[in-house]
Amino acid sequence: MNSFQFSALFIGALLLTTIAQMWLARRHLTHIQTHRAEVPSNFREQIDLSAHQKAADYTSDKTRLTMLSTPFNALLLFVFTLGGGVQWIADLWLTTVTNSLIQGLAVILTVLILSSLLEMPFSLYRTFVIEARYGFNKMTLAMYLADAAKSLLLGALFGLPLLFGVLWLMERMGASWWLYVWGVWVTFNLLLLFIYPSFIAPLFNKFTPLQDETLKTRIKALLQKCGFTAQGLFVMDGSKRTSHGNAYFTGFGKTKRIVFFDTLLERLVPTEIEAVLAHELGHFKRHHVLKRIVFTFALSLGFLWLLAQLMEANWFYVGLGVTTPSTALALLLFFMILPVFSFLLHPLMSYYSRKHEFEADAYAAQQTNAHNLASALVKMYQDNAATLTPDPLYSTFYDSHPPALMRIARLQTLQRA
Repeated sequence: MNSFQFSALFIGALLLTTIAQMWLARRHLTHIQTHRAEVPSNFREQIDLSAHQKAADYTSDKTRLTMLSTPFNALLLFVFTLGGGVQWIADLWLTTVTNSLIQGLAVILTVLILSSLLEMPFSLYRTFVIEARYGFNKMTLAMYLADAAKSLLLGALFGLPLLFGVLWLMERMGASWWLYVWGVWVTFNLLLLFIYPSFIAPLFNKFTPLQDETLKTRIKALLQKCGFTAQGLFVMDGSKRTSHGNAYFTGFGKTKRIVFFDTLLERLVPTEIEAVLAHELGHFKRHHVLKRIVFTFALSLGFLWLLAQLMEANWFYVGLGVTTPSTALALLLFFMILPVFSFLLHPLMSYYSRKHEFEADAYAAQQTNAHNLASALVKMYQDNAATLTPDPLYSTFYDSHPPALMRIARLQTLQRA
């Protein structure tokens, strides 16, 4: 392959991916609006028409924003690559910094910072216009900026040493550098799994031990029944930022902890909370977390091997608008264009995730009452204004959880079994 052919391939993939994303979003929007006037029959007793229409309008507004951000992001990628943006930034640092590792680090950070700043208006609009319009946003601008500053500091604290180490390994470890980098990447991610619950998450939210003794007793009995040990049961002040509700367990090994959003506890009754927790425990008992970690690490190994092959090909750089090849630019370009060429894998990833959700639901139905989980999910769909009528094809590409109709129907079958 020569550089012209690769440029043509990249432009074609970028156009096709962007058109496909816009077409799917338009389908999604049309499908939701078509079914806006009537609540699906399976939900009419639990969700009224006004709540259904709120979910339809909320999802539609988010989809319209996606239809603006998608071509913008495609144009931004084109400007950075064939438009010469990355090369211009590289030339700028080449004249001011002599050390190749520092040059590479500076180029990558400059591109990341510029991308974040250019994409920030979409994030601000979603948070302070769409989320606020439907009563979900609880954040102030000061809190938003504080979170951004904390994320930036954490990125510098953890990301800069990691990135510097990766670039050093790429330059110094010869043809097998990708194996060394993979080992560092695996170690880094496992370290984050251990320290996130106790050191990182508390920087953004307050976690307090669960105080409801009756609920605590029920949960501890469920944990004992499922053979699950955790560091503790915690309530997160999710209402400080949003009225959306959720529950999850986090950490690894002895650092595992179960976390409930305060908004979730306010909305669900104890039997429903127990069922939601049983679902989360199902992910653990069915080894979904471990499987996803292993899958992610295996995928990253494959990507790093592919990058090792591409960085030796001059057409890879020139075909993306770069005339001064380097390890840093290879790393940057590869992960910038990866989403374009991997878009068609989305349905497979969604299928894999949905399979796990069904398995976790089935486990919850064995440990608790399937009706309680179904009831909790309906309340969560309503409180989070999640549409009950997504476009099936759009959902196949983007939704990691099964559509509401399919999921509730499966739980009803489990309840009868």
